Amino acid sequence: MTDEQPGRPKRRTFTKAYKARILAAFDALPEGSPERGALLRKKRLYHSHIEHWRKQAENGTLAASTGKPNKDAESEELAALRAENKKLKAEAARLESRNDKLAGELGKTKTALDIAGKAFALLQDISSSADSGER
Repeated sequence: MTDEQPGRPKRRTFTKAYKARILAAFDALPEGSPERGALLRKKRLYHSHIEHWRKQAENGTLAASTGKPNKDAESEELAALRAENKKLKAEAARLESRNDKLAGELGKTKTALDIAGKAFALLQDISSSADSGER
């Protein structure tokens, strides 16, 4: 028997690279999306992990909990940039879709204004011909 208490789970530790990858993947997903929750469930993490790691990253203290030191800081930066790129592409696609929707609505509005203008002109013609016919 070991010195550990039986049945007590071992505390997990995360490397700096793992934290950076998870943060990048989490931030790449749209805010409030169910995919964020799915990622946390898949990795068996809590939102508090993300909040804590984000604070560490912002303070520049995202130190490795355990494990080997990160050999390649460029790979972490590349992963973060790729995640940001993915996030920006998703935002661009959302804005493009919104732009298309608004362009369609603008077309409908222009058509409605054109019809209203023609109806007004027709009513003016009818009114002026009725006025000239009464004299």
